[in-house]
Amino acid sequence: MSETNAFGPVPPVPPPPGLPAPPAAMPEPGFRVDVGNNQNSKIIVAAGSVTMNNKPQLPVADIPQAELDVVELAWVDLSARDEKVRTADEALERLAGEGPRLAVVAGPVGYGKRTAGIKALSSISRREQDLRGKPLTLQEIRPDWERPGSPDISVLPDEPGRGYLLDVAAEIAAWTNAGNVAEQLLSYAEKLLYVGSYLVVIADDHGWPDDSGTMARAVVRATKRPSAHRVAKAHLETVYRKPGRVRWLSNVPGSTEQIGLAAHLLNDSSRPADGVRLAAVLAEADETTEGLRTALGTFQQWHNDVQRVFKDTNEDPEDRALLVSTLFLDRKDALTIQSGARTLLNEPQNTDVRAILTGPDLTTRLQKMGAQVTGRTVTLAHRPGYARAVLLHLWQQRADIHPPLLKWLDTVTAPKGLAADRLREIGDLLVELAIAENDIRVIAQIHAWIDNGDNSTEHRNLIARVLTIAAESDTLGAAVRSLLLDSAQESSPAVATVVALVCQGEFAEHYPRQSLVRLRHILDRAVMDEAVLAAQDALRDIAAREDQLPRVWSTVIKWATEKKHLAGHRAFLSLLDPGVDPYVLQVMLAAAQQDPDVKDALVEGWNVALADSRVDAECRALLVAWARAREAEQVPEETVTDILNDVVVQHLYSTPISALIFGEPGVANDAAVIELRKDLRLPPQLAAALPDEPSPARS
Repeated sequence: MSETNAFGPVPPVPPPPGLPAPPAAMPEPGFRVDVGNNQNSKIIVAAGSVTMNNKPQLPVADIPQAELDVVELAWVDLSARDEKVRTADEALERLAGEGPRLAVVAGPVGYGKRTAGIKALSSISRREQDLRGKPLTLQEIRPDWERPGSPDISVLPDEPGRGYLLDVAAEIAAWTNAGNVAEQLLSYAEKLLYVGSYLVVIADDHGWPDDSGTMARAVVRATKRPSAHRVAKAHLETVYRKPGRVRWLSNVPGSTEQIGLAAHLLNDSSRPADGVRLAAVLAEADETTEGLRTALGTFQQWHNDVQRVFKDTNEDPEDRALLVSTLFLDRKDALTIQSGARTLLNEPQNTDVRAILTGPDLTTRLQKMGAQVTGRTVTLAHRPGYARAVLLHLWQQRADIHPPLLKWLDTVTAPKGLAADRLREIGDLLVELAIAENDIRVIAQIHAWIDNGDNSTEHRNLIARVLTIAAESDTLGAAVRSLLLDSAQESSPAVATVVALVCQGEFAEHYPRQSLVRLRHILDRAVMDEAVLAAQDALRDIAAREDQLPRVWSTVIKWATEKKHLAGHRAFLSLLDPGVDPYVLQVMLAAAQQDPDVKDALVEGWNVALADSRVDAECRALLVAWARAREAEQVPEETVTDILNDVVVQHLYSTPISALIFGEPGVANDAAVIELRKDLRLPPQLAAALPDEPSPARS
């Protein structure tokens, strides 16, 4: 790259004369120029680099301080058999060696690979500080590939002084040519040597090809795992600062002091993550017998309690239906719970008095199932994780219940159903189930609720939230992201709108490139419907986020000028609409003042949009919006006029341009349009033919 300031943030500078600052909520659209002498020049603006020739890099996020604290304060490198676990040490050796700045930590799930990778990066960072006086900035790369099956290594970041973590364990098995990708990663890691950066890749047990010497030398095999018992103790002592509770993990039996009451929960085959989770549960527990019992049940996911309940109700489908109803209708009154259970069993209300008066009371039956009944309200909230445990048991042990259970959920979550107001809680519970079971059918059921007749904004936002959580999960994420891609191309406006909402939320922070791909499909819809409007909102939202405008711009201008998609024209016109928010237009015009490539791209974007009659109305509206922004001095007058002069010459007879120049029957032009019309550079014969309109004096 030719830009001399490519490695680091560029501070904002005041906007040029005549370009006012945007609203206080937005960063200033000031710009700074850093142009080299070759064709790959960049214009650096406050929002980032508006790049005409380079691909935007993958997004990165700082590795959370909490994880860095763990590897410094609570590091465990001994196994349950007191063997040295050298995964992190070997990764450090790979990074510090003479070869590529790369360590690939490979192995099965549950061996602490991510933590070992972070430990290696933290250690190499300390070495850098000792040698050069400055530690590394440790960051995680989001694998936001446009085509997840064929990762484009050229978009990996290459900033100096970085320690990068790239976790591809969940996706590497689906790479169509893992050998080629691995070779590119090695080449990329060799280049990191020259900028003083490092890369740790987290892989699964078999995905990384190690049939060549160079590839094999980069690999670290996780064959032993840290003792979960030691991990739990270390976290209680140093992370949660509750060393007194370590007694619960002691191997010395006892009762009066609660010694060792939690020790049996971890064994030699427990994962380090189990130790982390147990420490978190014990740190939050009340130091009472009941508090500790609840904590232990929560950690065990109430396994024993669930087994007992299902054993005791072997011949009582009615009671089991009550329990299932309580899972999803939690905090409803007892009669509503009972009604839900009858609906699940597809049985009418009992009218036989003898049967009604036989057996235990409803409250007693609910309490036997583990529920708490206060007044008429029924809940399982007093047992954290109990509802999830029951649902998992039901899903695993009673596979035939899957279709009728999901059909029942359709009924109770309908707009007038018993659980219409509990879609958020039910969605969360089902996402936990789907992730735990790696079962896309559950997510497909939630997806089906989009078109269940409830078109409220709240309903759609709730489903978008659930899909976002699922799309970012480690186990199920790839399948859900694929579902979102398919959904973006569905004919249903409601479904496409929900996908746009997903792409406007947190998903866009972690997967901006994949968000843009899904938005393109929605923007390509034949009719300008609610889904297209939602996609335009999402696109503007992403562009306004810190450091995202360069990515959005380079993508949109390619859609518009190279592919000539309808989506590209809509996206171009929407982004540059100052009537919605002048920020993007201000930044782009500031860049155009400094770089002719940016100006040419703006002109070309206008040209291809004006050539597509499907966006005539949007073109007309944007021309008027530019005229008004120009009059209001929100944008540089001369730059706007120059760009439109270049456009007008090529599109004199297109409907939007002729409407701008000559007006339209029955349409009264305001002062802003009239002033712009006067300033445009027109052929003499056309200028003479313009109507002689008086224009109000500018204030």
